[in-house]
Amino acid sequence: MGGYCAILRYADTEKIISGNQRDATNNQMELLAVIKGLEALKEPCDVTVVSDSSYVVKGINEWLVGWVKKGFAKVKNPELWAEYLRVSQSHKVKGVWVRGHDGHPENERCDAIAKEEAMKLK
Repeated sequence: MGGYCAILRYADTEKIISGNQRDATNNQMELLAVIKGLEALKEPCDVTVVSDSSYVVKGINEWLVGWVKKGFAKVKNPELWAEYLRVSQSHKVKGVWVRGHDGHPENERCDAIAKEEAMKLK
């Protein structure tokens, strides 16, 4: 079981998107947060995904092109990555990695909210 959270910020506007899923890995929740955040955007945007998940950041920045070429052969969570591709089509997305539990304000908030979401399933 796991929870996810995305904090969307544009200028002075902030929106928090969160939820949970019963059968989930940490990597799935990290990626689902990005997907749900992108789904919430109403028009094409330049998006910077700030995450403590190297899996998500490297997936977006480095690995995805090769995975697509291989038809997602031997890739974990291919259905989520395919969904990411669908929701990210109209956006320009780049990932930025931050160290987890290291005082990054939004990362700390996301982590706390995701944990609250996961606890709702207990």
